[in-house]
Amino acid sequence: MACEPTRSGMPPQTFLPGPSPRTVRTPAGDTLTVPKSWELLPPGDAGATRRVKAAGDFWLVQEKVRRRMVSRGIWAPAETIRQVQADLAAERSTETYAKRREADARRREAQQADYVEDFQAAVLTFLAFDQKHAALAEQLAEAVASHATPVGSGTVARTKRIPIEQRAEAAVIAWMRHQTTGYDSMKIERIKGRRREVRRMLAQRSKDLLACYRRGDPPSAHCPLAKAIAER
Repeated sequence: MACEPTRSGMPPQTFLPGPSPRTVRTPAGDTLTVPKSWELLPPGDAGATRRVKAAGDFWLVQEKVRRRMVSRGIWAPAETIRQVQADLAAERSTETYAKRREADARRREAQQADYVEDFQAAVLTFLAFDQKHAALAEQLAEAVASHATPVGSGTVARTKRIPIEQRAEAAVIAWMRHQTTGYDSMKIERIKGRRREVRRMLAQRSKDLLACYRRGDPPSAHCPLAKAIAER
């Protein structure tokens, strides 16, 4: 089934990858053929993607991977894509552009450093260990932040949908699930809801363990948390 491009000024259309090259699927399941004069601009160059979208007609191709939508590129007139790429190449070859990129990179690094510091502080607040376990709390907060905060890590610490306090709690529980339990080597039945049930059970174990340190209880000789920190 062929389809004409959307007209400029209309809401952009979003499609799923088609069953064969130069096809897409509508949300309703219909297969459309991409116009012959169009090309696919792959994902990865945000600047080019923005300009091609702003230039007029395009089809956005996305598909769901796990819990998020992932771009597979945009189809647009080949002439538009070539012009955008040529304009960007000229701009990116200038000294002004290079300086702006350096300034942007420094700003992002500063923002990331600030976020790591804030996140680590939120983890410490969540842990709330007794003073006698303050050193372990610092080490655990550093370990969790180091794992959870890198840009592009895809962890709960990178989401903005929930407050940082909730992110910190979720990150601690996730870190403990992988570092202090046998979750990664468990053979979990392929029954709907079973993995979620196991994760809830392990989360409660982790919370019980954290409660011991909050009360100031002396750690067990075989404490999985102390062992995980010592092995870092």
